[in-house]
Amino acid sequence: MKKIESFQIDHTRLKRGVYVSRRDHVREQVVTTLDLRWKEPNNEPALIPEASHTIEHIGATFLRSHPQFGSEIIYFGPMGCLTGFYLIVRGGYDSAEILPLIRELAAAIAGADTIPGATPVECGNYQLMDLPTARREAKRYLDEVLDRADTRNLVYPAST
Repeated sequence: MKKIESFQIDHTRLKRGVYVSRRDHVREQVVTTLDLRWKEPNNEPALIPEASHTIEHIGATFLRSHPQFGSEIIYFGPMGCLTGFYLIVRGGYDSAEILPLIRELAAAIAGADTIPGATPVECGNYQLMDLPTARREAKRYLDEVLDRADTRNLVYPAST
C-alpha cells in the first residue's frame, strides 16, 4: 500500500495549529481538508475521548450553522490519535483564510453551556461527554495557538 500524505508529515516537528492537509478536486469543486491540531503530537497528552466527543458535537453544530461558512462545511470530526480534528470544506481555502473561523469555533466551544445532540435518541454514546474539559481545551487552543498563530502554526513543517 502507498503511504498516505498525512503519514508523511513529520509528527515529531508538528506544532499545534491549523494546517491544510490536502486539496482534492471533486468534479468542478475544490475540497480542502484542514488539520486542526489541538495537541502537539507525542509531546503532550492527547485529548480525552469524552472531551473530543463533546468538541465534535458542539463544533459540528456550530460550523454547520455558521452564517458564512455553514453551506461550505462537509465534515468535522476527531482524528483517531485524539490530537485534533479534521475539517473538510468546499473551496480552496488556505490556513490563514480559515483561521478566523477556527477562532470563532474555539470561542464558541469555550463558551458553550450545553452539548447539542447529547441524548440517547440523538447520539449512540451520549454519556461519553465532558463539557468542562472540552471548554478548557478550546480556551487553551484559542489563547495559546489561534490568537498567536504564525507560519509555525499554519504551514506543515518540511519533511525530513
